[in-house]
Amino acid sequence: MSERTFMIVGASLASAKAAEELRDRGFDGRLVLVGAETERPYERPPLTKDYLREESPREKTYVHEDGFYADSDIELETGTTVAAIDPAAARVTLADGRELGFDRLLLATGAEARRIRVPGADLGGIHYLRTLADCDILRDRLQSGGHVVVVGAGWIGSEFAASARQRGLDVTIVDPASLPNERIFGAEIGTFYRDVHAQHGIELVLGEAVEAFEGDGSIARVRTSAGRKIECDFAVVGIGATPRVALAQQAGLEVDNGIVVDEKLQTSAPNVFAAGDVARGWHPFYAQRMRVEHWANALHQGPAAAQAMLGEPVSYDRIPYFYSDQYDVGMEYSGHAPKWDEIVFRGDRDAGAFVAFWLKDERVVAGMNVNVWDVNAHVEALIRTRQPVDVSALRDPDTPLEALAGELAAGS
Repeated sequence: MSERTFMIVGASLASAKAAEELRDRGFDGRLVLVGAETERPYERPPLTKDYLREESPREKTYVHEDGFYADSDIELETGTTVAAIDPAAARVTLADGRELGFDRLLLATGAEARRIRVPGADLGGIHYLRTLADCDILRDRLQSGGHVVVVGAGWIGSEFAASARQRGLDVTIVDPASLPNERIFGAEIGTFYRDVHAQHGIELVLGEAVEAFEGDGSIARVRTSAGRKIECDFAVVGIGATPRVALAQQAGLEVDNGIVVDEKLQTSAPNVFAAGDVARGWHPFYAQRMRVEHWANALHQGPAAAQAMLGEPVSYDRIPYFYSDQYDVGMEYSGHAPKWDEIVFRGDRDAGAFVAFWLKDERVVAGMNVNVWDVNAHVEALIRTRQPVDVSALRDPDTPLEALAGELAAGS
């Protein structure tokens, strides 16, 4: 038995997949996985979708079955908080005073819900949705029905709003932007999602920020920047998340909107790695640092970090990918488009079945398929070619995307 000890901090999807990868690749040393939550590692997408709506059992939220960790000789310590990390001494101090040495350490501490700072934010009945415990509370609350105000029209807010509406609640979404996710996707996609929600009976109060929550002990209404007062039974705030970097900062690791890592997911300390929502890594394809807060990134980055911990060659360059399901509208998005010149559509936007392409300098930089399936790999292939594309062929549904991507790759 090897004497080496690998430690993982944060019982997340990224950490669970890293632990699995370490064992799959033959690491036979001591493997310790520490998480502050009392739950074993779970996945977050069900928390706004099927589990929230009571359409799937709790067991399906977990990354692995209950016996996986013991069977794999992984020391899973839930409900355990790390107080400090000392990379130079290769030591972790737990909140209960125990000290554990390590040869390699992976930080997968994730992110936490961003809190809203307005008068009345501490009233009862104002919820956030980040953890399984948060979801359990809201799952029970949905059973009582009523009117909920959702603050934030991003993905968390939109998916929760859709699930609440599907459970029969009255729902109002409030967001200071003029359209859902307009900054990320532009007006055309923002209009599409606004209309989807409106068609399902959701009231959208856009272009107005929350000025205050009002009530006597518990929330009774939301007051907006336009002076509007929205009566409600409870509220859910979804205004983004912030990476949990306190441990890394205290340990002297480089931090900048996340824990800074290289393409091997190695931090500024050679024996410490980071993955998942908390990691801001160098992306070889984009030649810049990126922090990606999505399920697919955690799913793949954890195993990549495990490989790097074992000394294997790693260059993490997956194209960012995420998906969303709202009502009967499913979508996948791939790419990175902070700026674009135009958005090109193929398919029928009015029917809600189309593929959108974000173009910069005539090159595809991102793509979103909405209720059109088995095209995501071709979208990614178009992005990776970095070649100018024939816009008329891109719009034409009779031109197979795989053929178009193949032609561009051949010409590059």
